[in-house]
Amino acid sequence: MATPTPQSAPAGLRARKKQRTRDALIRAALELFTEQGYEATTIDEIAEAVDVSQRTYFRYFANKEDVAFAVQAMVEARFFDELSVRPATEAPLTALRSAVMVAWDDIGSAIESVIPVELYMRAFRMIESTPALVAAHLRRSSELEEQMARLIARREGLDVNTDPRPRVLVAAFGGVMRVAGQVWGEGQECTVASIRELTQSYLDHIGPAMEDDWRAR
Repeated sequence: MATPTPQSAPAGLRARKKQRTRDALIRAALELFTEQGYEATTIDEIAEAVDVSQRTYFRYFANKEDVAFAVQAMVEARFFDELSVRPATEAPLTALRSAVMVAWDDIGSAIESVIPVELYMRAFRMIESTPALVAAHLRRSSELEEQMARLIARREGLDVNTDPRPRVLVAAFGGVMRVAGQVWGEGQECTVASIRELTQSYLDHIGPAMEDDWRAR
């Protein structure tokens, strides 16, 4: 086993310290947002809760919106990572469905390394009930769906600007995901297993209607 050099060891320690600070800011922000409201919470309060300066906060997040969606962004990144490596032989809807199921299989521990899943649920409800964040959520969803549509189009050798199927499929998939998330957020069981099961059930309802082999056409 290689012995860390004097240069590499401090770098690793710095990286871990930065990650701990970032995670602490996320948790403090979401706790404050869910307890006293997103609009009522200031960046100074978040920084103070972690005992860092406002300047340190801005090293990690550009604004309050960034930190509000930080965990969601992590979940989305894991999904895109999986979608990008799905087998080319999978039909488009199968690839989307498989990617989200695999992502939920291992994202739970990643979420819990930052915040409790119960806080993730409370934050989800807070976003759904905060007009400024609902608008941001819709904007982010639209941007993510466009990225998904372009990725699916590349997989299938299609031009997303002339073939509507990638955007149509992703619109249906995105709508199902949003509904599943809303139902989960309104429920009582705040576990990753419960949202995975609910998502799978909802996706099962669009499979028979939309899944086919586009290349065969």
